[in-house]
Amino acid sequence: MAITVQRPNLSLAERSYLPAIFTGLSITLGHLWRMMRGKTHVTMQYPEQKWDSHLPEHYRGVPALVTDDYGRERCVSCQLCEFICPPQAITITPGELGENDPFAKVEKFPQEFKIDMIRCIYCGLCEEVCPEQAIYLMKEYAVTGTTRAEMVHDKKKLYEIGGLKTGLVDKWDANK
Repeated sequence: MAITVQRPNLSLAERSYLPAIFTGLSITLGHLWRMMRGKTHVTMQYPEQKWDSHLPEHYRGVPALVTDDYGRERCVSCQLCEFICPPQAITITPGELGENDPFAKVEKFPQEFKIDMIRCIYCGLCEEVCPEQAIYLMKEYAVTGTTRAEMVHDKKKLYEIGGLKTGLVDKWDANK
């Protein structure tokens, strides 16, 4: 059984769209008037002005690797971040420490660590799953490149972005 829907009868002004056009123009002119008087700033001058000071505490930006107090890699190449990554943006090639290293029996190190920033969705799962607190989502948001190869960050670039985290890093401490 078909249902017939009755359309409302529109006035001549409503059929010509004039009220909608004038409403839109009044909003635009109101913004222009406020901008001319200096009441509002419409645009941000990007390279000179950035959102860095206005970013919320929970902002998730570019993933990066960090080192410990002694400049050693925190990453022990457990590959949990690689396995948990939904778009499979992380690639780790584990390597073994030398025999004379005091941590040789218990740890590995990432021989190669790459994150494809084009595939990364900034979900934060890699940060949450890392047992050594070696990977963090930094506040950096301006990731640019002219080729796909430039957007694949290797271990050197990731440590350059991340830097050094001193002391015990308590990510899950509610008081911090």
